[in-house]
Amino acid sequence: MCSMLLRSAIVCAFAFASAVGCLAAEPVDTQGPLVLQSEGSFFIGGTAHHATGLSGLTTGPEVTREGTVTTGQMYVQYQIPAKATHLPVVMIHGGGLSAQAWETTPDGRMGWSAYFLRSGRPVYLVDQAGRARSGFDATGYNKVKLGEAAAKDASPILVIGHEFAWTWFRIGPKFGVPFADTQFPVSAVDEFYKMWIPDLNAGLPADNPSYADVAALSKKIDGAVVMGHSESFMFPERAALLDASGVKGMISLESGYACATTFTDQQLATLAKIPLLIVFADHHADAPEPFGSRWTTSMQQCRDFAANLTKAGGDVTFMHLPEMGIHGNTHMFMLDKNNLQIADLVFDWIDKHVEHRAQ
Repeated sequence: MCSMLLRSAIVCAFAFASAVGCLAAEPVDTQGPLVLQSEGSFFIGGTAHHATGLSGLTTGPEVTREGTVTTGQMYVQYQIPAKATHLPVVMIHGGGLSAQAWETTPDGRMGWSAYFLRSGRPVYLVDQAGRARSGFDATGYNKVKLGEAAAKDASPILVIGHEFAWTWFRIGPKFGVPFADTQFPVSAVDEFYKMWIPDLNAGLPADNPSYADVAALSKKIDGAVVMGHSESFMFPERAALLDASGVKGMISLESGYACATTFTDQQLATLAKIPLLIVFADHHADAPEPFGSRWTTSMQQCRDFAANLTKAGGDVTFMHLPEMGIHGNTHMFMLDKNNLQIADLVFDWIDKHVEHRAQ
């Protein structure tokens, strides 16, 4: 109980420091059994279309080279706590990752999905369309193998290396050297590297099907707080612009580029009806170039976006963790050693700006 009360006190202290006010956070039991009323999985979205280049096989059973395939669907894994007292939260992973990024930390501590569940919030974890369990459209690659398309026409597949991940995600100023105050569990970095999978987003259409899938999911579960990280930073906003009926709150966690997006006045008016939380972590300016300039520019662009949305009447909260007295966090702060303390800040914001506002 003492640890639960201490975490509530920390939330209030951080909230006070950021001038967002203090709403006493509900204590979260991190030690007792996690009790669920239900869990499962399903797919949402997807489009069937006629395709060629389906086989590419040189051995094994005969497979037709053309037929109907479904692509653009999204895999959803859900868990609902026995005592669900809050809105569901949809968690969307970043580039080169899958939903596993929310489940546990590299050093085996509790991840955000379990912690959100323990706070009474149903959790819906998704694999972006074209990634991991959602699958991807392989027909273009098979066409190259079958000689039906040129190799240069195949979409590139993003693969993130260890060195890039270390510096781009601000674990330290150069590969293998952590920042002195880093919150990342450096001793488990090899487990972190195992999380990375090929990213096939380049093969998706310009209108990423994940936007529509997230909008449809939020509506299907009768409303949710939608949270995107990094590559999916702007997915909550893009989903809301397609269908805002199920998006009750938007949370955008660190992006290296998305806030450069230009929105029309009508789009801003639509987004202004939904509370938004933006969170950035530490070590932007002292990250190695070209990353340092990229991060500082991105954060300023997001401040500008927040200001424009506020001017349009939006309820926007911008949290820069160092300004709140929280130092050393990386781009992957849901995996950092203080990940649950940052989750508490998110809880506090949801309770005040989304759920209490709706009452």
